[in-house]
Amino acid sequence: MAKEKSKSSNSAWAKFKRYLPLYLMFLPGGIYLFINNYIPMAGIIVAFKNYNARQGIWKSAWAGFKNFQFLFATPDAWVITRNTILYNVAFIIVNTLLGIIFAIFICDCVNEKLKKTYQSAILFPYLMSAVILGYIVFAFLSQSTGIVNNTILPALGLEPVDWYSQSKYWPFILIFVNTWKGVGYGTLIYISAINGIDPSLYEAAELDSATKWQKIKFITLPFLEPTIITLTLMSVGRIFYSDFGLFYQVPRNSGLLYSTTNVIDTYVYRGLMNSGNVGMSAAAGFYQSIVGFIIVLSANAIVRKFSKENAMF
Repeated sequence: MAKEKSKSSNSAWAKFKRYLPLYLMFLPGGIYLFINNYIPMAGIIVAFKNYNARQGIWKSAWAGFKNFQFLFATPDAWVITRNTILYNVAFIIVNTLLGIIFAIFICDCVNEKLKKTYQSAILFPYLMSAVILGYIVFAFLSQSTGIVNNTILPALGLEPVDWYSQSKYWPFILIFVNTWKGVGYGTLIYISAINGIDPSLYEAAELDSATKWQKIKFITLPFLEPTIITLTLMSVGRIFYSDFGLFYQVPRNSGLLYSTTNVIDTYVYRGLMNSGNVGMSAAAGFYQSIVGFIIVLSANAIVRKFSKENAMF
């Protein structure tokens, strides 16, 4: 027994020494993940307390579920929940479809320099801050100096529109802006997946006189399926979150647009600015995390039922 234990300990030590370089490579990221993601989880308790900065987290009085009433016991609860979910569903569908289409077009480009130019151009908006994005949109939609009102609409024989006071246009504007900014990220991932497909498959398809659409349908899309599922599941997990900059900076916090631009994140921010109640903000974040976790588990279970190998876990 002693010999077997010594052998097992020696083999374990040998494995540790073998993978030591990998452990050392993982260490900085692991430390960052622990400090940035796991230690702050203790702050969840703030969602159930009447937080007082002088008393601190642990000595503040318990509030139970009163902080959660801020989200559910108001007339705006349905509006902000509807907006958050529907916008994210639209973002997932549009960005996924356009990301795949752009990736296929770019990969079919013969000129390598043009291909790199297209990749850089489509990713550039993703790197912009929300403040810059808001000013770009304002340059187009401004009532007095905007390009749309002063150039495009007059050329079409149409009257100028006060974009920042009419909420009916903003679902389309926000979807368009989000797509312009965010589609490049998914496109580059799909390009990487397409580049990993064995070229001999396309050569064999050409010998069989396959059309371009048949190559896409029977070769490209099946190989992209795992990537599409993974990115979709990650997006579904954040379906109760929203891009704060997009919904706050781009509409310029116009109160006339709240019916179509107010989402959970902006609603909580405005409530926090008005009341200064940190517990309400923590409750909203906790609620979003729990719902997102449940949705990811449900979506992954559905994927696992139909395609076990493509499930995340």
